[in-house]
Amino acid sequence: MALVTTPAIVLQTYRYSETSKVQSAIAKGALRPKSRFGAGLELLSEGTAQLYFRETRELHTLGAFDLINLRRDLAADVDRFAGATALTQVMLKMAPPAPLPVAFDTLAGALDALERAPAGQVDAAAVRALWCLLAVLGFEPSLARCARDGAALAPAADEPVPFSVADGGVLCRRCGPTSAQPASRLPPRAYRDLVALNDPRADLPLLDPPHAAAHRRLVARFVRYHLGEAGPLSALDFWERRAWVPPTPTPIPSAAS
Repeated sequence: MALVTTPAIVLQTYRYSETSKVQSAIAKGALRPKSRFGAGLELLSEGTAQLYFRETRELHTLGAFDLINLRRDLAADVDRFAGATALTQVMLKMAPPAPLPVAFDTLAGALDALERAPAGQVDAAAVRALWCLLAVLGFEPSLARCARDGAALAPAADEPVPFSVADGGVLCRRCGPTSAQPASRLPPRAYRDLVALNDPRADLPLLDPPHAAAHRRLVARFVRYHLGEAGPLSALDFWERRAWVPPTPTPIPSAAS
């Protein structure tokens, strides 16, 4: 058994009698009132974990967790929390078992960006965070060249751009009609916004509610297709549908007198 120290973010927790699970580590006694872990193991908190690591086991014992960032600002706002939990679900489901420090850094930076985002740009920040995380996990969409034949894309200013989830990006005029699955036709503005959302150096585009909803649907469809799981992704579904916002009631016309 070796004692391993590593940066860590709490992605998901489970109750195992008097234990909690952090990634693949058991935190023994974490639920006791005088637990040495305190509030450090809250969802989305970041710190330095010490694990008693054994090569022959998938579940290791958590010896200590030195808290760096509790991220309670995310939990205080449902929009931010929904985006953050969708990110952690993608990380849990799509990250490879091998060490990938760039994915950890991307996730930590995305959570920080969600905390800092102005109220009107939380949706855009969450969409960008998901696309950037997908990119470092090996699922970056092709946006400048045709995802099928590699041809450079040069759409006219008023020309919709086909985007194929199955092919992994945009399609040229020749490949668009031959896509195995119907491609989404992105209006020029939506395509420009998608390019900006995939470029962390660009300014976040201003997305009104209908456009934000369309971008949430697109990245969620992309995740589901490339993850290849038929079962629901509860956090992603919750964020995509903004399930915490009650639907606008349809007015019932009054009967004529």
